[in-house]
Amino acid sequence: MMKRRVVITGLGVVSPVGLGVTATFDALVEKRCGVRRIAAFDPSRFSSQVGGEVAELKAADYVPKSYRKAIKVMARDIELAVGAAYFAVKDAGLKTKCIVERGEADGATSPNVDPARMGANIGAGLICADLTELAGALASAVDDPAVKMARQFSLKLWGREGMNNLTPLWLLKFLPNMLACHVTIVHDCQAPSNTITCGEASSHLAIGEAFRTIQRGAADLCICGGAESKLNPMGLMRPSLLGRLCTDSNETPERACRPFDRTRKGTVISEGGGLIILEELEHAKARGARIYAEVSGFGASQNASSWAQPQADGRAIRLAAEKALRDAQLGADRIELANLAGVGTVDDDAAEAAGVRAALGPNSGKLPVLATKGAFGNNGAGSGAIDVAITALAIHRGIVPPSQNTNEVDPACGVNVVRGDPRDLRVQAAISTATALSGGQSAALVLKRFG
Repeated sequence: MMKRRVVITGLGVVSPVGLGVTATFDALVEKRCGVRRIAAFDPSRFSSQVGGEVAELKAADYVPKSYRKAIKVMARDIELAVGAAYFAVKDAGLKTKCIVERGEADGATSPNVDPARMGANIGAGLICADLTELAGALASAVDDPAVKMARQFSLKLWGREGMNNLTPLWLLKFLPNMLACHVTIVHDCQAPSNTITCGEASSHLAIGEAFRTIQRGAADLCICGGAESKLNPMGLMRPSLLGRLCTDSNETPERACRPFDRTRKGTVISEGGGLIILEELEHAKARGARIYAEVSGFGASQNASSWAQPQADGRAIRLAAEKALRDAQLGADRIELANLAGVGTVDDDAAEAAGVRAALGPNSGKLPVLATKGAFGNNGAGSGAIDVAITALAIHRGIVPPSQNTNEVDPACGVNVVRGDPRDLRVQAAISTATALSGGQSAALVLKRFG
């Protein structure tokens, strides 16, 4: 059976440097940084006290009036996904249920897409519960509160009293599949839907799944990508205990995340989301859609050595990249731009660079590399789709933003990171890679210039 061609027609990004893909891309070109001292909570007891926060994001701005009550059961991660989906749909010129009900469909009274042919695949992380709300409920489930030393958590009290201090819908705020749930309801996406929770690889895997869904004819369009907020005490605690965070830049947060730089000391927590619109080529042509790029290859693999430590030779990343190239029927010499995750940890950056060099061959050291994390840190499950959106726009515009804080590339990485000024580059084919810092999943996507 002939595989259908799949193109990118909409880009939706919410990041610490901008709302919308244009605002984010322009901020990268202008070398503006979104990493600040954390304001969402008091980080003073942590060794790393900086992060990337998305400002001025209100879910009410991205849903119909009739759906605003549902915002009460939206965790921060869900709000990020709903915002990114809105920007993606608007950018693609789609008149979904949401756009029509908001009165933003240029007078149209019905959608211009078939809901039964529009799917969603969204990557999510481990959503952090509202700790203040949860702590209050837990405090009401202790034995003999009058005697401090005797206070112990009681399951009986929790079942009888503690749980009653939480809203009956409390759990619905924190299930990873609720990102896709709300997005599909808001935009009436009735084709196959899926949620992928594989850390920083989630977005690439979700886009790859959507790519396959459209290729095989199960949908004509898909909203896909990911979103996550690590800007909470649990999101800061986990990587802190694993020694992955930069701790030397609390006074200079804009210098904290240094992808592939020889002085890099760790990553930075962040929040953000990227959702893109994938569309079957003929469907896109029929409605006169703008096409940013074509998705031509997808590959995935697994680090079978360790759930927490990258392979020094980047084997899993190499396998994913090689699979994506075979799927795209492209030789490594055809790739003109590599978008790498570059989270800023010593081992992960070196492993990723080693894997990509092995996959792309002897000329890989000269290949321009796009790295974004210096501007806004590690967005978790949302990071990959933000990167894919920026890569697609770089192909479309013919300009590659520079990496921030990569002043001198570590010789151990041996990659040609775009630094200093933006680079004019008419890219015909690019590869984007991602790997989960915990779990070991890796994925790669090949994008081609269309036309």
